[in-house]
Amino acid sequence: MFSKIWTTKSTGVFSAQAEQLRQLLADADAVVLGAGAGLSTSAGFVYDGARFRQYFADFAVRYGFADMYSGGFYPYASLEEHWAYWSRYIYINRYQNAPKPVYNDLFRLVKDKDYFVLTTNVDHCFQKAGFDKKRLFYTQGDYGLFQCAEPCCPETFDNEALVRRMVEAQGYTIAPDGSLTVPEGVTLKMRIPAELVPRCPHCGRPLTMNLRADNTFVEDEGWHRAAGRYSDFLRRHEGQKILFLELGVGYNTPGIIKYPFWRMTAQNPQAFYVCINPGPAQLPPEIAPRALCIRKDIGAVVKEV
Repeated sequence: MFSKIWTTKSTGVFSAQAEQLRQLLADADAVVLGAGAGLSTSAGFVYDGARFRQYFADFAVRYGFADMYSGGFYPYASLEEHWAYWSRYIYINRYQNAPKPVYNDLFRLVKDKDYFVLTTNVDHCFQKAGFDKKRLFYTQGDYGLFQCAEPCCPETFDNEALVRRMVEAQGYTIAPDGSLTVPEGVTLKMRIPAELVPRCPHCGRPLTMNLRADNTFVEDEGWHRAAGRYSDFLRRHEGQKILFLELGVGYNTPGIIKYPFWRMTAQNPQAFYVCINPGPAQLPPEIAPRALCIRKDIGAVVKEV
């Protein structure tokens, strides 16, 4: 594996970095976007603070957690409580639009290029912003899909209609623009009716989220088709001017995006690697001459470019 060096390029003038990225995009034969959680954070999908309190204040008081992630792992006493929490979580992070137009701005940046998106995000923001679904590979699942908890079959199930019913059963009204409101005098319920608990249509066991957490994750037919399209894209552009543009990727799962991007850049003398992340950035010295790390908010960089 590569040795690593702390990059010093992040201390450069931002406008010069933005101009360099603009030129790299213009010159590239193909662009591979690698997106992690930091991209959605830049777009306003934060899981704590005011946004958490807006939708989960009642859960926070009763159970004592202070962010959405903690609530997602809480051992609720019943499936009715579990899905009351998770239906709100899914709805606001999958079926509402991101608060900021970062994904839309990013689409305008690459829509005229030959691009492909590899992402560990599960919030569907790329497709909602207009990215071609045949150019997307969601490696870790999708908030919009259920799977059997066993699992008894390699299938996933769209959940939008049922999630909406779960949310409304708690007392919310869903407006035409997708926003949630609580009618005057209504106290939100923290459980759903038993008949709304999702169950596998084949075996009757409870359904769960199609999110990669362990070896029960279902890689369905759509997942495999997307993986094949990604492999085909890389094969078609082998040896060409490829820009590997990494956005908001940390070190939770670096083997999915970061390390492969480093490796493919090292193997292709025509390739260039760009990392945009406000946090500290590292680079293997082998690709440092063909790499740029911009330590800035992703939305600000995309807007500038």
